Amino acid sequence: MSKSESILRAAERVASILAGRDVPAVVIGAMALAAHGYIRFTKDIDLAVLADVPTMRSIADTLRTEGFAVEFHPPDADDPPGGLMGVSEPFGWIQIVSFADRFPAVIRDSLAAENTASDSGSGLRVAPIAQLVALKLYAGGTRSHADIIELLRRNPDADLEQIRETCRRYRLKGLDRLLDELD
Repeated sequence: MSKSESILRAAERVASILAGRDVPAVVIGAMALAAHGYIRFTKDIDLAVLADVPTMRSIADTLRTEGFAVEFHPPDADDPPGGLMGVSEPFGWIQIVSFADRFPAVIRDSLAAENTASDSGSGLRVAPIAQLVALKLYAGGTRSHADIIELLRRNPDADLEQIRETCRRYRLKGLDRLLDELD
């Protein structure tokens, strides 16, 4: 099994464990961008969840019991996510990011959206383009803004009005400036 297959299978296992704890997960980050046609090198998979700190600690314990090496970092005032958990093994790195107290609507909407299943034959759910754009705007920074532009360039049929409305609903600013760069 290749490393990419190994990390994908491990992420499926982690997502299954999360689901067993009533914490559904959605793929965000570079792997989600790749699922939407914008491929950039990555060795990890990012899973977004809605879980408070006690639940994240409990999940970390469960994952350790299942044989995973886990590091949990609770949220701090300078970090947008509501807690990060790193799961590492020889397969690579899986990051579980909680948005429960910071930006829950984008994850709820990603989980509720249709067509969020990965095309890889995996059971992993992938965030829709509008929510990926919103997450990248929320994260800010040059790399995130470049990701938005490249994602939209590779998806010329993306509904830009829906993406605008999604970002307005989340009260995110800066999308129009980035869309100007597409022209």
